[in-house]
Amino acid sequence: MPKTDSSSNSKFIFVTGGVMSGLGKGVTAASVGRLLSNAGFTITAVKIDPYLNVDAGTMNPYQHGEVYVLKDGAEVDLDLGNYERFLGIDMTSDHNITTGKIYQHVIERERTGDYLGKTVQIIPHITDDIKRRIRYVAKGHDICIVEVGGTVGDIESMPFLEALRQLSHEEPDNCVLFIHVTLIPHSKNEEPKTKPTQHSVKELRSIGIQPNLIVGRSTRPLDDDVREKIALFCDVPTEAVFSNPDLDNIYHLPMSLEEESLDEYVMEQLNLLDRAVPFPNRDTTWRESVTAPKHNKVNIALVGKYGFEDAYISVYEALKHAGLPDGIEVNTFWVHSETLDDGDFSPLSEIKPDGIVIPGGFGSRGTPGKINAVRYARETGIPYLGLCLGFQLAVVEYAQNILNLKDAHSSEIYPETPHPVIDLLPSQHDINELGGTMRLGELETQIDKNTLAHSLYGENQCLERHRHRYEVNPDYIDSLEKAGLKFTGKSGPRMEILEIPEHPYFFGTQFHPEFTSRPTHPSPPFLGLVKAALSHSSSNNKNPKISE
Repeated sequence: MPKTDSSSNSKFIFVTGGVMSGLGKGVTAASVGRLLSNAGFTITAVKIDPYLNVDAGTMNPYQHGEVYVLKDGAEVDLDLGNYERFLGIDMTSDHNITTGKIYQHVIERERTGDYLGKTVQIIPHITDDIKRRIRYVAKGHDICIVEVGGTVGDIESMPFLEALRQLSHEEPDNCVLFIHVTLIPHSKNEEPKTKPTQHSVKELRSIGIQPNLIVGRSTRPLDDDVREKIALFCDVPTEAVFSNPDLDNIYHLPMSLEEESLDEYVMEQLNLLDRAVPFPNRDTTWRESVTAPKHNKVNIALVGKYGFEDAYISVYEALKHAGLPDGIEVNTFWVHSETLDDGDFSPLSEIKPDGIVIPGGFGSRGTPGKINAVRYARETGIPYLGLCLGFQLAVVEYAQNILNLKDAHSSEIYPETPHPVIDLLPSQHDINELGGTMRLGELETQIDKNTLAHSLYGENQCLERHRHRYEVNPDYIDSLEKAGLKFTGKSGPRMEILEIPEHPYFFGTQFHPEFTSRPTHPSPPFLGLVKAALSHSSSNNKNPKISE
């Protein structure tokens, strides 16, 4: 990234949040971007995370949800996954700004004398670096959407809000728009309360930012009286107050906002209406994909150790995407892997799954249960998809139960195993730091012809994203393949894809295909799983049809 500012000639939409975190700022911002993209504009996005971590790579999924991996290997907040899915774009590390990243860069510059003896301060040095990064990402795009994580009033976000305030004054008129997303709770008698929103906007205005548009998160659409009250006390036009009610499907939010003409209001404020594609001619691919009727349904068991959907959000979403082309409703049930540790399969059998997924993960907790789930899928013929750790544990299970190497394991989980069928990558042996040191990002996998992998991808190679330190031990590959486990995708000496040809659908990937899945372009391994699950459901007379 260059050290100097770049003039971007872009428009900017800054999205802030009030009252509480976790309101859905990211999905709201991504939905706005989707609508503007449909109108013919090139969109990019920046997610600001005010925490001191340089990136999200070392964070516990219980606190921040999954660690999402970008194509350049950046480990980021899950909101960037929403941007990629909604906007259909690939982002890089530059699109994620953290306090740790900013301070690290500024301090490194100070140490090398770049500031020529000046006293280094929050203003202007930190705020200038924030603005530089935003403008760098925005360059070459019509509109850059910038989401500020956290809540207005948090001390961590103050330098970022100050930088956005400065940037709004430095850009020409009609080039900057502030959207404030806030909570509209309801009292016990179901009366919507606007006071939290009033206080939130007051806090925002106290630091010099006046929102141009307010989006109210609520359980139901806002009525006219509530809009007028918010407009009066927050000093915005009534037509600038929009509703973001709870929806069964987040992919329907762009259409919900479109019905309120939020996109038209945004384009009017940014002086873009004359450049927009006329409404009847706008791209409808998104609408057609996410609103397609469902005719069948399947049940998928997601076996993991985190009882928190956000920890596996990309897997949940990829399963939804995979059902869209063929009108299949995918019902995903989380199964705590520790409940399977002792070999009791009742938590699975009660669900009667049509498919089983074991996602990526780290650590030993719940590993015996995951291995048992692999065995259950292999022996019963239930379609199986193993992702990263799920791929590795499929190798472990096969070695234990088919090769009869009872002590075979991953050296990550069981360091003293006499048969480390999964072992540390050679490149990882001398690494001591945890953050950003795994095998990360988009890498090419060569796919063997006449295999399930080739039929899924339809190509001799694929580009998918990785996040791992361990691999299939080369010393055991021949024995595993002679016993029937086939490695049909490779990246140099690395085993990337496995399958069991005699099984209805037994597929594992060392990479994370969920990170490249989109509603309009579902991931091939997930598509294959859902189709196989539907076939399994039908063959077992489970009546997969959805009742009218």
